[in-house]
Amino acid sequence: MGQCLAAELVDRGVIEVAGAEARRLLQGLVTNDIETARDGRAIFAGLLTPQGKIIADFIIVEAPAEDGGGFFLDCPRALASALVEKLNFYKLRAKVICEDLSEVLGVMAVWGGMADSEYGLSYPDPRLPALGSRVMLPPHLAAAAAADLGASFTGADDYETHRIALGVPRGGLDFVYGDTFPHEADMDQLNGVDFDKGCYVGQEVVSRMQHRGTARTRIVRVVLDDFSPETGIPVMAGDKQVGTMGSTAGGKGLALVRIDRVADALDAGLALSAGGLAMHLADPNDVRTPPKQTVA
Repeated sequence: MGQCLAAELVDRGVIEVAGAEARRLLQGLVTNDIETARDGRAIFAGLLTPQGKIIADFIIVEAPAEDGGGFFLDCPRALASALVEKLNFYKLRAKVICEDLSEVLGVMAVWGGMADSEYGLSYPDPRLPALGSRVMLPPHLAAAAAADLGASFTGADDYETHRIALGVPRGGLDFVYGDTFPHEADMDQLNGVDFDKGCYVGQEVVSRMQHRGTARTRIVRVVLDDFSPETGIPVMAGDKQVGTMGSTAGGKGLALVRIDRVADALDAGLALSAGGLAMHLADPNDVRTPPKQTVA
């Protein structure tokens, strides 16, 4: 095992959803099965529009009963306030309190080692085991918690390099909230959708895409042959646009592409580029083989 690293993720916020009916409320709203979020097991999920597009994605973890219980959402900080408003809209008269705690609680990522900290609420990242773990805690305690875990406290840029190398999308950089289906953001491959649970907002659209295999747009991993193109510029195959560039770091990147068009380009021997900078797929099978859900 390599060096254990920890980084405060300043782009993440925290929402608490608590009360007697909190589990029932979340179960009827989010893409994953909240019943499995027990005994320290976190889940990755999203809240969708009725048309099946991602309003926000987040990690949900339940606090132990001895610490007061309740569910905590590790979410994009920029969306925390709007997400609380949306949850309050859906709760109606349910006995649930939704609160944005981002001013007092933050999120620290720990990878390359174990993270079970007494400084905050610890949970494995449910998307991919290689992402490591996370600790929800007051931001001023992050450095002390990292030291207690024997981890080197580093910057968020190092975590971004780690995330991108693993091919894990970040909303707002690799896809647009409000305009992206879960399959397009690879949520189905990152344990973010339970296709066997009951109804939730947008469920019919997501189920139809799964069973008909109609997700032609995907975020895929790319290797940069030279410099890094800017996020948001077109990905080209010859003179045709086949996608949009996402985040990059350390010679690797993510791109949202039409997988059928990229597969055709590969068959035709066309090179991929963005802003005139050459790139290639990290794995051509990403656009050829039907994806399978990742096993946590």
